Amino acid sequence: MIRIGITGHRNLTPGVGGAVAALIDSHLEPYGCDMVGLSCLADGADALFAAAVIDAGAPLEVIVPAREYRDGLPTGHHPLYDRLLSQAVLVHALPHVESTPRAHLEAGRLLVERCDQLVAVWDGEPARGPGGTADIVAYARSLHRPVSVLWPEGARR
Repeated sequence: MIRIGITGHRNLTPGVGGAVAALIDSHLEPYGCDMVGLSCLADGADALFAAAVIDAGAPLEVIVPAREYRDGLPTGHHPLYDRLLSQAVLVHALPHVESTPRAHLEAGRLLVERCDQLVAVWDGEPARGPGGTADIVAYARSLHRPVSVLWPEGARR
């Protein structure tokens, strides 16, 4: 089975989020349940991808960057995060306590190292901080991992 990881933008507007969900569904459709999805479950692209993996009947692996990671996510995202985490077949918890950019960068790198292909929900712009989407894409490319960039035409973050 192919192992597909996700990196991507958070805080997507509803319109962009809907378009991104459709792009993810279309990208994953050929694999059906013959894939393993890897995600950190952040709000936005990570959660949309994880939900699509579960909806396809495929196993989901989660990488948790730090013990306080959930606390740093928007409160409104906690129920979805908890539901997706409970459906994971495997959870990789990094040893960090605080949810820092360094912890996020390490989680992104681990995700890339554990996947065969990376899906990047990315507008092509530089990362806004260490561990951002552009950094994870660059790391994947440095390891010669195939990267599929998904971004709705004309959309803005």
